[in-house]
Amino acid sequence: MGKGGEKGEEAREQLRFYTWEEIQKHNLRTDKWLVIERKVYNITKWANRHPGGHRVISHCAGEDATDAFQAFHINPTLVRKFLKPLLIGELAPGEPSHDRDKNSQLVEDFRTLRKTAEDMNLFRASPWFFSLYLAHIIAMEALAWLMVSHFGTGWITTLILACILATSQAQAGWLQHDFGHLSVFKKSVWNHIVHKFVIGHLKGASANWWNHRHFQHHAKPNIFMKDPDVNMLHIFVLGDSQPVEYGKKKLKYLPYNHQHEYFFLVFPPLLIPVYFQIQIISTMIRRRFWADLLWAISYYMRYFITYIPFYGVLGSLFLLTFVRFLESHWFVWVTQMNHIPMEIDSEKHRDWLSSQLAATCNIEQSFFNDWFTGHLNFQIEHHLFPTMPRHNFWKVKPLVKSLCAKYGVQYEEKSLGKACIDIVGSLKKSGDLWLDAYLHK
Repeated sequence: MGKGGEKGEEAREQLRFYTWEEIQKHNLRTDKWLVIERKVYNITKWANRHPGGHRVISHCAGEDATDAFQAFHINPTLVRKFLKPLLIGELAPGEPSHDRDKNSQLVEDFRTLRKTAEDMNLFRASPWFFSLYLAHIIAMEALAWLMVSHFGTGWITTLILACILATSQAQAGWLQHDFGHLSVFKKSVWNHIVHKFVIGHLKGASANWWNHRHFQHHAKPNIFMKDPDVNMLHIFVLGDSQPVEYGKKKLKYLPYNHQHEYFFLVFPPLLIPVYFQIQIISTMIRRRFWADLLWAISYYMRYFITYIPFYGVLGSLFLLTFVRFLESHWFVWVTQMNHIPMEIDSEKHRDWLSSQLAATCNIEQSFFNDWFTGHLNFQIEHHLFPTMPRHNFWKVKPLVKSLCAKYGVQYEEKSLGKACIDIVGSLKKSGDLWLDAYLHK
């Protein structure tokens, strides 16, 4: 047999059938397989070139990643073309489509629900909604400049100005979130372009930094070692298992039984002005995200050109820091009220619906809540369907609640006030668990 025939025979032998037992062994840093629609892919070498970052796809190694694949890509047919060279085989005919004894009927019903939402055009964005949303952000930026140019730099004017700019920044944060999730335009490329403009030029941050961090959160919400949002750098202990683990090991980086008190001094005021700013700048330079860096520079140039004539260099820096300080409080309370009070634990390999519902809850709908949270009060629907335009969450909500009721999956919804109080209560509960384990176990 010639060399060409030998290569063809070798390729046919490589495409073989696999069992879940064998696939689950390939979940190491140097050996990663995953399954999408019963096809087995070896992503070991390709993971570092994954546009969403190597971590998010690596978190699905050894698992059925079908629902995650559908959730993150607005054009799965196109993406499958890039997967073809990675194909090494299929699930054996006798193997279930879902790993680890997941409820196959629940999984299929959820996929049917997604198809129903697609048929209802719930993944189609309204150009008017997002155009008006962007316009109201730009209008606030213009209003801030008009105020200081007309009324001067007095304390009252500056305080009002800072509140307007903080509101603009918070709302721009919700808007960049939409483009980052590819939920506005039909083509990914346009979402990426506008995302860089909004997060870069309007906020001074990095699109790539946000993508690589945030997609991990969506893929594995509230899972230690996989969701960066629950990596608290030993400042807080979260959930029920981590506090006990720290307590038994006599780990006391901070007095965790007081974490519900020092939370107010550490988390809301410092997350954006300090931690995020350091992380964003260092990531852009270290990872060579030069396009993102240029967009961020354009934001700071625009800001300082606008406000240095009124406040000078130091005054403008203080104003910007204060705006970040206000925005950080807004951001922390909105993003954490949906997650910190929920289950936070190690990987349990649940199906997509169950894993998202365990980690998320909703906040009651109202015009103010929708605007204030950027529709993240529909956190459940957003986590189930990340690419769905946010103005359609309320339409799919009844279908999601019905499916949850059918299978006994808890669908939690609460008021805005209770959700904020629950953050503090959850931190206190975890702190008490740590203290008990630290003293008695």
